[in-house]
Amino acid sequence: MLNIAKTEWLKIKKYPAFWLVISITALSYPGINYILYKGFQDVTKSKEAAGKVASALLGQPFSLPEIWHTAAFASSIFVFIPAIVIIMLITNEYTYKTSRQNIIDGWSRFEFMKAKLLDVVIITAIVTILYTITAISIGLANITDENAHKWQLSYYIGLFALQTFSQLSLAFLVGLMVRKAFIALSIFVFYYLILEPVGVQFLKRYPSETSFFYDIGRFLPLEISDRTIPPPTFIGRFNQKAHQLSLDAVNTHVLYTFILIALTWFLCFRINNRRDL
Repeated sequence: MLNIAKTEWLKIKKYPAFWLVISITALSYPGINYILYKGFQDVTKSKEAAGKVASALLGQPFSLPEIWHTAAFASSIFVFIPAIVIIMLITNEYTYKTSRQNIIDGWSRFEFMKAKLLDVVIITAIVTILYTITAISIGLANITDENAHKWQLSYYIGLFALQTFSQLSLAFLVGLMVRKAFIALSIFVFYYLILEPVGVQFLKRYPSETSFFYDIGRFLPLEISDRTIPPPTFIGRFNQKAHQLSLDAVNTHVLYTFILIALTWFLCFRINNRRDL
């Protein structure tokens, strides 16, 4: 495994586009959370009556422990940025024929896929660390109750990592199947930002809430893991019944996400084993 990691490092250490997108990723996660935090402060710190109403209505979503949930939800929106990195890493293997060279040099197809799986794990870890640092930093700067259990909702670190790994795995599958960077990126970003969100909303319109087919959009690939992190509490206050249902569904979607990850990587290994070099 150490030899595989060293080989992967040699591939990316002088790859400018990789470091550019990693830098954008490193800025986007704390950036979006800070923007939301400042917007929240601007609204709730107002001395006018509207500010007091907003403060009472929204609570303290940027204070510990609630920040774990708020930051996880906000950060999860931007998983398409590290997904670009993953697609670049796999499509470059075919563009520059390094995958073929690895096999010629003695790697098995299984070892090649282990290397790519390691890439996804590492990018997931980087993104999760960024989220964790961001949540802690904002939370500590905005403590409203010294006696609060600051780590009470820290399990969102695990949920965020699971969601990120699942969606990056799907991005990897798209890149593996298409093999052309621009086309793979276009397909994934279009599906991520437009096609699946529209599909989820359309499928919620099924007429009977008692039918299995009602809200069948919850089984779409990205939505499965999206529902492991439901909207934070301050959003849920606008529809408490729906919010509670989303909280109750988290454990089920964690299970679905593990199944989806297993299926995704089974397909990845299968495709790679059957494909011509």
